[in-house]
Amino acid sequence: MPANATTPKRKKHPRDMSEEELQLAIQQNMSVLTRHYRPEYMAGMAKELVELVKVYFRPVHIGFEALPPERPKENVPVIFASNHSGMAFPWDGMIMAAGLMEKYDYDLRKLFRPLAAPMLSASNLMNPYLLQDCWKRLGAIDANSLNFETMMNQSDYNVLIYPEGVPGIGKGFNRRYQLQTFSTSMVRMALKYETDIISLLCVNGEYINPHAYRIKWINRMVNKIGVPFLFIGPLTIPMILFPLIFYSALPAKLIYVVGKRYKPAEMLDKEGEEISTEDISHLRDQIQQGMQEELDAYVKEHGHSPYKVKELLKNLLKHWRDLPYTTPIGWPALFTEFDRRYHKEGKAPQGVIRGWFRFWRIVIRNPIVLAYFLPVVGWIPIVYRGIRGRKKVKAWEGSHV
Repeated sequence: MPANATTPKRKKHPRDMSEEELQLAIQQNMSVLTRHYRPEYMAGMAKELVELVKVYFRPVHIGFEALPPERPKENVPVIFASNHSGMAFPWDGMIMAAGLMEKYDYDLRKLFRPLAAPMLSASNLMNPYLLQDCWKRLGAIDANSLNFETMMNQSDYNVLIYPEGVPGIGKGFNRRYQLQTFSTSMVRMALKYETDIISLLCVNGEYINPHAYRIKWINRMVNKIGVPFLFIGPLTIPMILFPLIFYSALPAKLIYVVGKRYKPAEMLDKEGEEISTEDISHLRDQIQQGMQEELDAYVKEHGHSPYKVKELLKNLLKHWRDLPYTTPIGWPALFTEFDRRYHKEGKAPQGVIRGWFRFWRIVIRNPIVLAYFLPVVGWIPIVYRGIRGRKKVKAWEGSHV
């Protein structure tokens, strides 16, 4: 390095900032809430998805009548904490959002904005069907400490966090329903901003891609192209042959439950500087244990028949006019055409789905859709588009903010 060269300054972690520095950083970071987020895009996508969701995943929402929750402190959001489903594209979160959007009249202010692992947005490959910044346009924000602080300093939305992080998605079927070690960030934020943590549990999401496992050296390889993991299981060979399988999901009947409300401030008989790192870790462990017990109970109640095949077949037959969109075969066309029309028309389109004839018209307009069905060679344009211009993000960055 030349003598006059200077090493770039490393940004301070919010925990190392003075209160004045932190407040300035938060104010400068407020644009993260609106930079990519497109409420009309999110509502339009949810409207297109919701009918398909009812047919294929048939979600059930338990305990959501009490939302939005009462806030313990005015103008401070409540933190929702949810479990992750292992070794699958994050359909569990997407399906929950689509169903709740309809329930709450497509007003995200009544629900929450999610903090999501940065690796999900770092490349188009990990966005649904290569749609650039799709997760962020749908309301997700990269999970890092400054963004979490920023979310806690606005009052329009509650916050959804997946405290297992990326390890929760990549835990493998042998660890199904076993919560991976939580980050301490949600406990620290709940104590700092005097708010509560509400658990959200998803049952049957582990069966979106069952009997899939992880191998560390393979994951390290695919990390280089922006993919957190590559599952090894019954669908691996079909996925290598047909890119469609990478984004697909088996028709698990998804059960979502609003669980207990945890009040960290009342669980700890200390305040301010008296609270140590060990205290926060102990609180984290208590909440994780409580959520694990809740999840175990709901799995025992709702997880004995994850697919309900007769109900699924009945639904598909009843909605035969909506084929192929009611199955993963039609999803690349649906997402791609919705996005194309949104950019062309300047607003969220309606009525993208309906029938095989329209499906082929969509394919003609969006040739990339064909790649999902081409054996092996279909991966070439998909990977090229997927990694082009991707941001460099460490494999587990953001997994524990």
